[in-house]
Amino acid sequence: MAYPTNYRYTKEHEWIVLDGKIGTIGITDYAQNSLGDIVYVDAPKVGDGVTANQTFGSVESVKAVSDLFSPVTGTVTEVNETLKNEPDKINAAPHETWIIKVELSDPAEWDGLLEAAAYEAFIAEETGS
Repeated sequence: MAYPTNYRYTKEHEWIVLDGKIGTIGITDYAQNSLGDIVYVDAPKVGDGVTANQTFGSVESVKAVSDLFSPVTGTVTEVNETLKNEPDKINAAPHETWIIKVELSDPAEWDGLLEAAAYEAFIAEETGS
C-alpha cells in the first residue's frame, strides 16, 4: 500500500495529517495488518492532553493489545465515536480512519516526524523486505 505523502509517520506506526494547527491521527496500514482484526479502540476524551511519544490509548485486536503513541503534544479536540461500534473500519481503510484530532501545542513537532518515503524505508528495514 502506498503511504500518503502529505502525512507524517512515527516509528510506532501512527500517522498524522495537519490542517492548520489541528492534527488528525490514526494508525498505518502496516500497524493494522500486523494487529489483525481490530475489535476495540480505547481513546482519550475531548479536552484531554496528549504528549509526543507518550501513550494516548490502545487498540485491541484478536491477536494482541497495542498501545497508541501520540506523534505530537496537544489537546484532543475530537474523538472518532464511530470506532466504538465499528473498530474494524481501521482494518478496512487505515489511512482514512482517524482515531483522534489534536490541537498542536508546538506545530514544529511535525518537522521531526517521518515523511512517507522514510517510513516505508523504516518498515522495509524492520521486516527485512
